[in-house]
Amino acid sequence: MDIITTTAALEAACAKLATEPFVTVDTEFLRDSTYWPVLCLIQVAAPKGDALIIDPLADGIDLAAFYGLMANTAVIKVFHAARQDIEIFWHEAQTLPDPLFDTQVAAMVCGFGDSVGYENIVKKITGEQVDKSSRFTDWSRRPLTDKQVRYAAADVTHLRQVYEALAKRITKSERAQWVAEEMAILQNPATYEVQPEDAWKRLKLRNRNKKTVAVLMEAAAWREREAQNRNMPRGRIMKDDAIQEVATQAPTTPDALSQLRAVPRGFGQSRHAKGLFDAVKRGLAMPPGDIKMPDAPEQLPQGLGPTVELLKVLLKYKCEAHDVAQKLICNVADLERIAADDNADVSALRGWRREIFGKDALDLKHGRLSLSIENQMIKPVRVAQDATG
Repeated sequence: MDIITTTAALEAACAKLATEPFVTVDTEFLRDSTYWPVLCLIQVAAPKGDALIIDPLADGIDLAAFYGLMANTAVIKVFHAARQDIEIFWHEAQTLPDPLFDTQVAAMVCGFGDSVGYENIVKKITGEQVDKSSRFTDWSRRPLTDKQVRYAAADVTHLRQVYEALAKRITKSERAQWVAEEMAILQNPATYEVQPEDAWKRLKLRNRNKKTVAVLMEAAAWREREAQNRNMPRGRIMKDDAIQEVATQAPTTPDALSQLRAVPRGFGQSRHAKGLFDAVKRGLAMPPGDIKMPDAPEQLPQGLGPTVELLKVLLKYKCEAHDVAQKLICNVADLERIAADDNADVSALRGWRREIFGKDALDLKHGRLSLSIENQMIKPVRVAQDATG
């Protein structure tokens, strides 16, 4: 199988693909030693014919034609679990595939379970067994082996049948709008924007002292900027435990920093330490009114535990009845919020999710709906209005 390694060949291939109704797309990348993923291979397939393998690491190749195809609204772009692939496209070229179809999301809408894996969905729909033995190979090494190329091509050729089968199911079940709402999230640039100021939210809050939180915010933001600027994993800049210790102890000198066990020895003498000390000082100097303390974990009001358990039963029933994955509707935290608040800001109380679950969840909560068992099966029963008072 030929691999596209020149701009001219890529432009010619993308011109042909632009006439197709859809293309399936996948990528291979590495991010073990970098902050930003390194795009190592792109696979594309039209509805018929062999897959195209594009080498983004080839000397002098310009991927503009490929990104133009991704933005071509006349061609549907089909991925499986698209988020990481799209993150790369957004970082590399500020491009988002449009229109987009994610078969993992579509499979959840069609009742294939929560976050169904590619191998499982291929086997269920096509009966084919996917060889994943090359999945964790070094995709940056050249030349690629024949086995790697076959593996890469198979990912997008099987995806054609998966897409066509799922698209038919969605059309038949009139659930296209359900999928469209999920695709809108994947096509929102905010999904892929990493703001250093929000980096502290990835860390567990061990101390709710305002000054400690302020230093944590500034130290985490410093680490995120360092990781981005140096293109290194954030853990190689400084481990989470070290950031937590810095927040607690607030060191502003090399000697003070050297006393922290989680901080690498000698870091305080490095040229990067000044940025950390400046971050600590900014945290210490932050006016109390500017420290936006995160909300304390919500405690479920006493007595609502059984209500949550009933909502879980209803959720399972409704998802089986509508043949949709539970994960796509809501999680346990959402159920707890619904139990506590009729107007909870959760997706299960909006849009199509409200129609198939949210309204009944509120009715169950307020006694307008009950659950009974008939022939060993759960059955919701509508309660007459006058019986509720």
